[in-house]
Amino acid sequence: MRIVRDIATLRAAAAALGPLAFVPTMGNLHAGHVSLVQLARRHAGAVAVSIFVNRLQFSPSEDFDRYPRSFEQDRRLLESQGVELLFAPAESVLYPRPQSFIVHPGPLGGELEGRFRPGFFNGVATVVLKLFNAVRPAAAVFGKKDYQQLAVVREMVRQLDLAIEIVAGETAREADGLAMSSRNAYLSPKERTEAPRLYGALQAVSKGTKSARQAFDELAAAGWKPDYVEVRRRADLEVPQAAERELVVLGAARLGGTRLIDNLEF
Repeated sequence: MRIVRDIATLRAAAAALGPLAFVPTMGNLHAGHVSLVQLARRHAGAVAVSIFVNRLQFSPSEDFDRYPRSFEQDRRLLESQGVELLFAPAESVLYPRPQSFIVHPGPLGGELEGRFRPGFFNGVATVVLKLFNAVRPAAAVFGKKDYQQLAVVREMVRQLDLAIEIVAGETAREADGLAMSSRNAYLSPKERTEAPRLYGALQAVSKGTKSARQAFDELAAAGWKPDYVEVRRRADLEVPQAAERELVVLGAARLGGTRLIDNLEF
């Protein structure tokens, strides 16, 4: 595996490899990331991964400085998966000057996560577009765990006419149902035992045994601080009409000091 840290070297290395499938990450990799790498392998002859903790998608009150970073462990994991190219730039490489040109994802970026993390999807869309321009992949793989992020990226690719296939990877879960996430490392042992309740609440909504409001209230009664539990249309995350069938329930809630998100298609 070749590790590159500047864009000129990256472009030359990527061009030499031929069509690439790309997996953008913020590092602290786990089995969910491995499943995305393995999915990428099925969509191109070579796989490129990026590791970059993107300051633009963190508000001043969020966890940019303490976000888990484990580069050597990540490197070994990617090597074990046969990844051909790892792009690990410094912040000064992707943002050599203040980023005054920002991608605004429109109304979708202000829904759900966007209501509680203003500007978050501006930062996501901007860095993803910069990474796409640097790597120039044929395909890019994003996990469904970040469902709204996947929707934003798909719409950006569609509206900007980018020649990139966006591939969705299923959410990887622990044995008790908790969606795998780098932020799970913040959970105390007691919180970790409680954390699968979020997935359970979404399951109840998907089965029709609880409404989204009831699931929200159940989380609050158990000591969580929920931001939302909502049912949306899969295609565009609009509020569904009564007869629509292709749905997704999405939830976000804070457990102690850790904010968890999850979703379930039904």
